[in-house]
Amino acid sequence: MAPILTSNPTITLVPEPLTPINFAPFGTVICSPLPREISVAPQPSSLPPYDPTPVLANQNSALKYSPISPLIDGYTNGCPSGKPSSARMTMFCCFPRKPRIINAKQQPEKEVFDVRILERHPFTNQTFIPTDLSSHSKVGDGEEEPIFLVVVAPTLKGEVATAKNAAGETITIRDPPDLRNVKAFIARGGQAVTYGVGTWHAPMVVLGPRRVDFVVVQHVNGVDDEDCQEAAFGEGIVVDLGVKGQYGRPEKTPARLWAKL
Repeated sequence: MAPILTSNPTITLVPEPLTPINFAPFGTVICSPLPREISVAPQPSSLPPYDPTPVLANQNSALKYSPISPLIDGYTNGCPSGKPSSARMTMFCCFPRKPRIINAKQQPEKEVFDVRILERHPFTNQTFIPTDLSSHSKVGDGEEEPIFLVVVAPTLKGEVATAKNAAGETITIRDPPDLRNVKAFIARGGQAVTYGVGTWHAPMVVLGPRRVDFVVVQHVNGVDDEDCQEAAFGEGIVVDLGVKGQYGRPEKTPARLWAKL
């Protein structure tokens, strides 16, 4: 059981679209630099400037962009145990979450997601890559594709926070999450996300009609507190998902949201 922080603010988050620029303080967004309509490999010199600069590959049938997101191993010179790490690739099959319904007089029902826990990986970054998820809002049969909610918080480096463990004892959490600056982002197929080293984040939250499978890449050394640290909290931090059903029933998903993504 994750230690529960003894205090946390009351915050309502309005999710933003996930873009490389607005997510930069927390990590990296990975997405194709090319428009979908390009179906023949062009000469790199004919493309707008991009970092990294692509090169032709695969007998000139592909453009190679490298590197696109760092693979960081901070265990060797950073972890207290000194135990070395190894790279690991994992599959997470994430099933849709059920938002909480809010009823308001003379107003449409709203859905919110309650953020109850954040975690961080103090010596490695972590990349989530969705599979079997179209980058377009609708698949062939017209069903709306799921989306996923990314919730992150900065680290209060050098600070401490008090929490209660499973035994009810008061403990100290070092470098706790900055709960007054939590951010929420909406992502979809065609986007992968890399959480930076030490970035506090919620477990992946899938919204929509079906599960999303993610390939997850990170380093681990098998020491629990060095691989993953957690902080839980009570009520107060919620993500406002808007009108009820906009993520659960395809016909209700607003076009304006997809346009922003």
